[in-house]
Amino acid sequence: MSGTSLDGLDIACCHFKNENDTWSFSIEKTQSIDYTSTFKEQLKNTVNLGTTKLLAFHNQYGSWLGEQAKAFILKNNLKIDCIASHGHTVFHQPEIGLTYQIGSGQHLANTSGQKVICDFRTNDVALGGQGAPLVPIGDQLLFNQYDFCLNLGGISNISFDNGGQRIAYDISPANMILNFICQKIDLEYDQGGQLSKSGTINTSLLDQLNALEYYKLTYPKSLGFEWFAEKVIPLIENTSDRIENLLHTSILHIASQIANDIKSTKKKNARILITGGGAKNDFLIETLRQKLTGIATVVIPALEIIDFKEALIFAFMGVRRERNEINCLKSVTGAVRNSSSGVIYYPT
Repeated sequence: MSGTSLDGLDIACCHFKNENDTWSFSIEKTQSIDYTSTFKEQLKNTVNLGTTKLLAFHNQYGSWLGEQAKAFILKNNLKIDCIASHGHTVFHQPEIGLTYQIGSGQHLANTSGQKVICDFRTNDVALGGQGAPLVPIGDQLLFNQYDFCLNLGGISNISFDNGGQRIAYDISPANMILNFICQKIDLEYDQGGQLSKSGTINTSLLDQLNALEYYKLTYPKSLGFEWFAEKVIPLIENTSDRIENLLHTSILHIASQIANDIKSTKKKNARILITGGGAKNDFLIETLRQKLTGIATVVIPALEIIDFKEALIFAFMGVRRERNEINCLKSVTGAVRNSSSGVIYYPT
């Protein structure tokens, strides 16, 4: 799994069991590989590459993923069934029928020597869906003891049951906006939200962020970097204020949008599972807890689940595709039907 926050590659060896139509899992081995600053810049700039260079990098990145997977398998002496790979999203514009993740499945398969299942989003978009979020199938079948599953990655997204149907969508930018601001002072991220906590609110910026048109849309809906670059970056760039204040205001914005959406469901005494890098931002979690006092209990799980839940669920999506079982839910994406999505590649 490689997410929009560009923090690195997550690899997890997962085991799944189905007994009496009930799924369980264990995470056997994990590894996070940080991107070098050069590689991170390459990934960040893929959106600006010409066609030929983009396709070449797609293949190169697939080979790199294969190398990392092969090294992980050898290091841990693993025998695996397949590799399920999310790839790295470059374009996500479902309104024009486009989603594109780099990381060539054939190059990954050939380099690793393993069967690969990848490209989980394209089929759903071809069926008229958003191609996102995809994690809700795992929320529904692996984490159904929680009323809400909230992921705080580059983008915040939520998943919950509504009248017997799984609903999920992207809420707002999360680490994407916080990391963007931190990079102005050569920080990768705001550890524990310490800088954010020391700041004060910039009311004008907060009002502009909260007024973004996306928040008025009904689900299904999803966000990509293109939206962030067009709608959010200009607001940050045009606001002259201390970094601490920009971060503080962004935290209030993220927490407000999440709290508003949870309150709108009218669920009482709810339990919310929070995962993703944002779960380690103490100030963000503290702010969210304050806004949800008396409405919902925030649950921060073990570090392994925080860091590897997305990798776990893409592994699960690979298993579902292998078994030809539904892994994309039309109630989540807005597609014309549920589907078993993903393309299978064999090493040659």
